[in-house]
Amino acid sequence: MSLYAQRGVSAQKEEVHAATKHLNQGLFPHAFCKIYEDTLGGDKDWVNIMHADGAGTKSILAYLYWKETGDTSVWKGIAQDAVVMNLDDLLCVGVYDNFLFSSTIDRNKKHIPGEVLEAVINGTQEIFDWLKQFGVNIHFLGGETADVGDVVRTIAVNGTLAARWKKDRIISNEKIQAGDVIVGLASFGKATYEQEYNSGIGSNGLTSARHDVLNKWYAQNYPNTYEPSLDENVVCIGKHRLTDIIEVDGTSTNIGKLILSATRTYAPVVKNILDKHFEDVHGLIHCSGGGQTKCMKYLPKPLRIIKDNLFEPPVIFNIIQEASKADYKEMYQVFNMGHRLEVFTNEATAQSIIDIATSFGIDAKIVGRVEEAAEKELILQGGFGKLRF
Repeated sequence: MSLYAQRGVSAQKEEVHAATKHLNQGLFPHAFCKIYEDTLGGDKDWVNIMHADGAGTKSILAYLYWKETGDTSVWKGIAQDAVVMNLDDLLCVGVYDNFLFSSTIDRNKKHIPGEVLEAVINGTQEIFDWLKQFGVNIHFLGGETADVGDVVRTIAVNGTLAARWKKDRIISNEKIQAGDVIVGLASFGKATYEQEYNSGIGSNGLTSARHDVLNKWYAQNYPNTYEPSLDENVVCIGKHRLTDIIEVDGTSTNIGKLILSATRTYAPVVKNILDKHFEDVHGLIHCSGGGQTKCMKYLPKPLRIIKDNLFEPPVIFNIIQEASKADYKEMYQVFNMGHRLEVFTNEATAQSIIDIATSFGIDAKIVGRVEEAAEKELILQGGFGKLRF
């Protein structure tokens, strides 16, 4: 059993999918988010979309970093994680403007004071104000903040994003076909709209990152940050403190800032891509939970995806793998490993999409292709060998 599973986490969310398999799949079953008829407006040419997600266990890392350093700015990053994990999922069905957002925050008041709530809530509004300059408008409708110390050990930061959109401007993934190429947009580096280097970690796999990278000092000093029934052999088994200095691209930073890099949104880029190439975008995949295997779930028919020109994993994933001794198969199932957005398109359009991404300072390239197959299959190939899923 993998360390990830021993910690009570599932990258593939098998039990969640089993529990929801009988639910209505909406108008477009292969779309990245569930889409319904326009029950709000009653217009057959429009659809309603709603999505819920959050920062996950990344908030525990923010708690540890804040306790160790006193730096409250990390909580704005958690606010961004909760927003972007919703926003970038909705980008993948072609929606990039005029959203409604409702926040859900559950805290243990014993450990999370008002200053943290203020940093998260105000940070959320600051993110919306920042996105407006790119034509991405999100309206903050408030939400629920609850003191539930018997339920959560620190804080859970989540949100729900809703939109009403033209039905004929939806990316449903139904057009993904043999002959398509896959343009991957890097998750790491420094986009023109980012203030500092982004490690690329996003908001997935943070349970693994925390326990594999951080040392026992955290378990001993902050026992409220992990499930007490876990075997001690899988709790904080790394060698690092969050304040350990590391050099990345010639710049000094620390382990904490790498792990807590706010999830990059691709909203400015996707808006530009869809404005120019809507008809040629056959599918969009957010490589979040499930990492590089996420695309398998949304294929409209049996197809083979081959990714054999992947990005070299950025340093944060090397640190995690070295600490965890996880094999490459687990790493590519849990983490994005270098690119967090995939655009399925024709070969003729690929270069223009790459050019749009690079104009925003984001590396992009053709990472793979789609082939005919008798059943759904994914092949990852690189210096690590060949992985089949």
